[in-house]
Amino acid sequence: MTDDGYDDFPRDDDSPYQGRGDNYPSPYDMEQPAPAGNVHQAAARGFGQIFGLYPAIAFLTLIVDTILFGGEAVSLGTSLPVSVAAAAVLGYIAYKAQMKWYGDDDESAKIKAFILAFLTAIPTPLPAIVYVPSGIVGFFHGLRRKEG
Repeated sequence: MTDDGYDDFPRDDDSPYQGRGDNYPSPYDMEQPAPAGNVHQAAARGFGQIFGLYPAIAFLTLIVDTILFGGEAVSLGTSLPVSVAAAAVLGYIAYKAQMKWYGDDDESAKIKAFILAFLTAIPTPLPAIVYVPSGIVGFFHGLRRKEG
């Protein structure tokens, strides 16, 4: 022991832990990973990652929704079970594509896929105002990621 009460271990003069009694940081000095589902973690991902869709998925959703709405308009709603099944398939495709091509984590990809499936199952073309802008955001997010 030295006069200052710390153990007498050899230290580097430029060590940030000088005078602490050891050459290793305490757990309080090290940066801890953010817990899953943290608001700050989501904010750090950026607007494009949170609200964006892979552009091919947005286009596919627009095409499928247009085809389904045309079929429901002609059949006066009797093809609703077909629309629900097609929306479920579209949701699964969107889930896989968002994870693989857009880089979403499992939870984000599921949420986006459920939203797309739900909006596609609604027998109106109105939901296109939701996912087309998301596809545009995803397009510009992808461009920005390639540049950086």
